Amino acid sequence: MNLVVISFYIVTALMGLGLLSILLFGVRSFAYGKVNILTLVILCIPIVLLFAIGFIIGDWARAGILTIAIMMGLAVSSLLVTGVKSLFNL
Repeated sequence: MNLVVISFYIVTALMGLGLLSILLFGVRSFAYGKVNILTLVILCIPIVLLFAIGFIIGDWARAGILTIAIMMGLAVSSLLVTGVKSLFNL
């Protein structure tokens, strides 16, 4: 086996273990009541958006790009709304 292939498998395994630990600790925090439901809903928006766009257009690479673009637009618009809100002390 090539060194690049071995490195790819090692990195993939480490990423998988990281994601698994994030998932397990998230479930643990949710079970102990440390997670706000609104935070959970906000964190699920990109995942739901990705699956919705992916199933609608059928091209998952393009769905990922569109999801990133939409999420960046939402982030910029929320920063703008927050800035305007604090500017006028609403």
